[in-house]
Amino acid sequence: MVRYSSKSLMSNKRQMSSSKSKSTPRPDRSRAITKSEKDSAPVLTFDIITIFPDFFSSPLEEGVVAKAIEAGLIRVNPVNLRDFTRDRHRTTDDRPYGGGAGMVMTPEPLARAITSLKEINPNSRVVLFSPRGEIFSHEIAKEFSRASHLIFICGRYEGVDERVVDSMVDQELSIGDYVLSGGEPAALVVIDAVSRLVPGVLGCGESASTDSFADGLLEHPHYTRPREFMGLTVPEVLLSGDHSRIARWRRQESLRLTLERRPDLLENAELDQEDLDFISSILNGRAEKR
Repeated sequence: MVRYSSKSLMSNKRQMSSSKSKSTPRPDRSRAITKSEKDSAPVLTFDIITIFPDFFSSPLEEGVVAKAIEAGLIRVNPVNLRDFTRDRHRTTDDRPYGGGAGMVMTPEPLARAITSLKEINPNSRVVLFSPRGEIFSHEIAKEFSRASHLIFICGRYEGVDERVVDSMVDQELSIGDYVLSGGEPAALVVIDAVSRLVPGVLGCGESASTDSFADGLLEHPHYTRPREFMGLTVPEVLLSGDHSRIARWRRQESLRLTLERRPDLLENAELDQEDLDFISSILNGRAEKR
């Protein structure tokens, strides 16, 4: 079996482009991950079964995920499904029984790939990206961030032979009500969302806990310099230095935005009586516009 290590994948890519980048090294603007964070944080491994392993090369070289890989906080291993075929054409798909358009991913290579990866970690969770799967959410991201080993299957064509789903897949997952050409973009979305929740990955530990959906609500608006832009000014409360007022304003704006744009989230959000009173004032037209 051939397994692609994210570190080797990244180093090979960098060697190819080193002649272009030596003269202009990219500055490191993020906070360094401390040794204690690295030693105490679990190393979450993502194995990605795909027929396009190179699809992941560039995204894994940039941003938060790249730094997490380099710091040893996560591992990302694209696994070439064609390495588990046994015919000279390295076939991974065939015509569907019963006829119809498109092709179906054959069960044998997928079964071999999953079995091989589970030999390394028998408790790995096997996730298939599929339009009919459960919608990915912040709660699922939190659950995944506590795992040690995840196996992602990137479906292609019309889908995966159902016998693989029935016998080897633990969870089907979708990132939205639309169809992609394959599961690879979905895998990248999930890896990014999950990695941010792994201890030590973000430069500011508070960032993930205050993101949208972290407390069941959309996040409040953000402002930075200059104080006035195109005739629009920063809300006065944010300049007051009164931390209790700022916290209350941010909470109320979070409630306001959630009510306007995603009212469905309020059903499961943890709301106190002050929150409920503020929502009631909005609905009754009594809340002051920001």
